[in-house]
Amino acid sequence: MSTSWEPLPSIYRSKQEFLASLPPWRRLLQKLNWHPTVDLKVQRYAIEQRLLQLQNEDELLRKEDGRMRKEDERLKKLDARFAELDARLSAIVSSSSTNSNQHPPTHDRSEA
Repeated sequence: MSTSWEPLPSIYRSKQEFLASLPPWRRLLQKLNWHPTVDLKVQRYAIEQRLLQLQNEDELLRKEDGRMRKEDERLKKLDARFAELDARLSAIVSSSSTNSNQHPPTHDRSEA
């Protein structure tokens, strides 16, 4: 039990915490005179804090979404570049294979 006549300093606390800080006789009087606005202030404060937390999380998600979009664009450009290089490589391989299938004319020494 608290021997202090003053309530706890925080204005954002529950009714139970406030009443626990009072001596027994003041606790009874305070129960009779309790104003629900204190509970509403506590609830409003909790809601405001939750709203701020959700706004911060939303901002972080938006930033991450922007980064992901930039990364997607970069990967699309790389895919296009790899497809272009793959097409060039296929063209080189196919042209070299057709050139290697043609045998140069051989000279028969017996005819000379």
